[in-house]
Amino acid sequence: MPGDPVIRPMFRSLGIAASGLSAQRQRMETIAQNIANADVTRGADGGPYKRRDVILQSATAANTMYPGPSRSDSIGGGMGSGGNIRGTNGTDALDGDRRRTIEVPVLQSNGISAGNDGQFGVRVAGIAEDQGEGRDVYEPGHPDANADGYVRYPDIDTTQELVRLMDAKRIYEANAAVFQTAKSMLRASLDI
Repeated sequence: MPGDPVIRPMFRSLGIAASGLSAQRQRMETIAQNIANADVTRGADGGPYKRRDVILQSATAANTMYPGPSRSDSIGGGMGSGGNIRGTNGTDALDGDRRRTIEVPVLQSNGISAGNDGQFGVRVAGIAEDQGEGRDVYEPGHPDANADGYVRYPDIDTTQELVRLMDAKRIYEANAAVFQTAKSMLRASLDI
């Protein structure tokens, strides 16, 4: 449409890297929560803490947490709602923590969404709880011991959680490097 601003797709790499940063941050927080609760035998539901895992999926135009501006929006408008992530049961997957979600618009060019091939980065689809029973440890003096003297602990292996944490940290660092490289390339292109 004549008069619509033309926004170059070179900014898309910044949005994709930012979505990866946000997703890995959420993953690291969930892993840290698992490690902190590895020995919790009685939670709010009366049972042991359930290990949580972040479910990631590729973001598309239909499910992106960074919706693009509409045709009526100005160049500065159209920011996403930021953190409107729903779990499979319709509840907020991030427990309403919207203030720390990075808001990045999916840019449009001439009214056509940039990246209609479905490549909008990554998004947190939800947080799943482990449905396992946990592990039983014989501790007859523990206040949560059953009649046989066994206490049910969460099924959390701290070594495996630390490996997952290092993995999430490395991916976070890779996304930060992509973001910095793209930013320096854009800055260098302005100096031409």
